Amino acid sequence: MERTLIGDLRSKIGQSVTVQGWLQVLRDQKKMQFLVLRDQTGAVQIVVEKAASPDQAALISTCGVESALTITGKVIDNPIVKLGGIEMQLESIEVNNNAAIPLAFEPFNDTLPALDFRMDWRYLELRRPENLLIFKIQTTAEMAMREFWLKNGFIEIHSPKMVGTPSEGGAELFSLDYFGRPAYLAQSPQFYKQMAMAAGFERVFEIGPAFRADPSFTSRHMTEFISIDAEISWIDSHEDVMSMQERLLQYTYQKVKDAHGDEIKARFGIDITVPTLPFPRLTMAEAQQILKERNYSVPADKKGDLDPGGERELGQYIKEKYNHEFVFLKDWPIEVRPFYHMRHADNPKLTKSYDLIAKGLEITTGAQREHRRDILEKQALDKGLNLDILSGYLDYFKFGCPAHGGFGMGLSRLLMVMLGLESVREAVFVFRGPNRLEP
Repeated sequence: MERTLIGDLRSKIGQSVTVQGWLQVLRDQKKMQFLVLRDQTGAVQIVVEKAASPDQAALISTCGVESALTITGKVIDNPIVKLGGIEMQLESIEVNNNAAIPLAFEPFNDTLPALDFRMDWRYLELRRPENLLIFKIQTTAEMAMREFWLKNGFIEIHSPKMVGTPSEGGAELFSLDYFGRPAYLAQSPQFYKQMAMAAGFERVFEIGPAFRADPSFTSRHMTEFISIDAEISWIDSHEDVMSMQERLLQYTYQKVKDAHGDEIKARFGIDITVPTLPFPRLTMAEAQQILKERNYSVPADKKGDLDPGGERELGQYIKEKYNHEFVFLKDWPIEVRPFYHMRHADNPKLTKSYDLIAKGLEITTGAQREHRRDILEKQALDKGLNLDILSGYLDYFKFGCPAHGGFGMGLSRLLMVMLGLESVREAVFVFRGPNRLEP
């Protein structure tokens, strides 16, 4: 018999149908059994009279919670049943896979073990409806971003994730042996996005994996993550990049709110606020002055930069002053930016770059890139880099390259902010960190 999704049972009253899912609850009484079966569209109660179905009742009694079952039965309208006012009367059951007893942990308990323990059993953890919703939202968000970009003339690219030259200054790289040659996992598609600009693609985007050998154990760091990247040509300044990104995020938030707003409110207690345009903007000099006035001291080792506490303080300031969740922090000092960020002509100690802070968390770095080869070489030398190692990259700017810029944004950080999650580990399908290489 063809499978019916549990969410569609209301339209099947009086019919015999087949449903498939996981045994969430089993109440085994003297004369009756009550099962709650769950699939990703909902849950339904199934009633079994032991006297009428003794063999099936005996089989059900052996089933552990979270067993995978196929059940056929008649759909009955029963207003007193909390699960949608319907139930099913069992006709037949097949145990596709019996769950071991006991479970590693009960994913539907009110009290759960620590997140790190649950990560050992990620496939059980992901069965919780909150987690299913996170990845439905992720799907909607990615689809919305692609829609926005395609409507605005962008081309999708897929750049290599194994590279032969250290990029981004060579720090935080995973190295590997490539047929006897040294190779590295790509930290970002940055150089390839710029190659696309030199190739005349003009507007490109990529949603794909990136790797950072960063031994951090914070709630916002991962060694492998999904990076959302875009690059555009023929720009006047980094303001063009910020304008594109804020419109992208407004479009994405609206799509997520339309598709999932009510369920997000029910599961996470969050009202999705579609951000208004333009986002607030602060120069780094202004941001540092605001922190000083709010009696926040950035640690000495973060001179010219921000620490997480400073980001949170600025996020609070923006919320208080503008009632906004986002702020662009722009015009960063050259000391804390890579060599390929363009510098201001009237103040060469500052770059035409920005970070996007969302609810006090940095989720994006963007900039106008330096497209003039002679200046780019000088800036690389200023950073102590070897031009021979960068020769392949520098050649992009040898035969005509337009002014361009772009950004990279962490997908999981965006979801973390959007849904008010405590850790980025909750917003990624399978987490990778310094001490986490399984499952």
